[in-house]
Amino acid sequence: MSNTNIRIAVQKSGRLSDDSLKLFKECGIKFESGGSKLRSISSNFPIEFLFLRDDDIPGYVEDGVADLGVIGLNVLEENKKDVEIVKELGFSKCRLSLAIPRNEIYTDLSYFEGKSIATSYPNLTNNFLKSQGVNAHTHEISGSVEIAPSIGLAEGICDIVSTGGTLLSNGLKEVAEVFKSQAVLISNKSLSPDKKILLDKLTFRIDSVQRGQNAKYVVLNAEEKNLDKIIALLPGMKSPSRVPLAENGWYSLHSVISENDFWEIIESLREAGAQGILVLPIEKMIL
Repeated sequence: MSNTNIRIAVQKSGRLSDDSLKLFKECGIKFESGGSKLRSISSNFPIEFLFLRDDDIPGYVEDGVADLGVIGLNVLEENKKDVEIVKELGFSKCRLSLAIPRNEIYTDLSYFEGKSIATSYPNLTNNFLKSQGVNAHTHEISGSVEIAPSIGLAEGICDIVSTGGTLLSNGLKEVAEVFKSQAVLISNKSLSPDKKILLDKLTFRIDSVQRGQNAKYVVLNAEEKNLDKIIALLPGMKSPSRVPLAENGWYSLHSVISENDFWEIIESLREAGAQGILVLPIEKMIL
């Protein structure tokens, strides 16, 4: 058995860090984090965590200092490092958007022609504007992008937006989406065979957790005369489980429903005669 550990770089603080560490703990991986700790070795899985600045993670993975990394797709695309995207993780979703002062009249992207835009993402911003045939000037700044128009540094900004509240509080309005982002798991392109095996084991755990997050376990009671039409509504992992109840002519049905289709299916089940519907969260789902 190999003594190889796989190293994964994770943002050391912030929302992306919190969501990443939560995912790994849900995968059953035990490790210490928090405070000024920069490294942590799991006690029950051959993985070592490196806690780094998000901008540094793609470079560390490309150079092989870290084997894997969790990073926002926006940071990865801005830095353009030669790494492999293993999978999308589905959390820390946001968008890179253009914004202008709230009292400005905006019609389309031609508004930005010849204007200056403050951003921490000059490559993504310039590529988007060029693809739309717009010539604008970008000012690269590392923080407090929202203040740029009010101090005369730029006429607009291009920055990460989650809810839009920060823009509103700074007198700005979102006018065009440049790039959609979420957390992704990235890998060095030259992993050893042993580390590829560990990566497969890790992604298996992540897949199981994600499937559980996107599904609900449903238990319901149904009269025998309604079974066929109710079963037709239940997708299940293969087919619903059917258990006879103590009362003659009644059955308990067990199944799994996708979160996306949940309410539509539940309403249809009620109309088809389902009773006593019990809905439970799923921690993990192994296929």
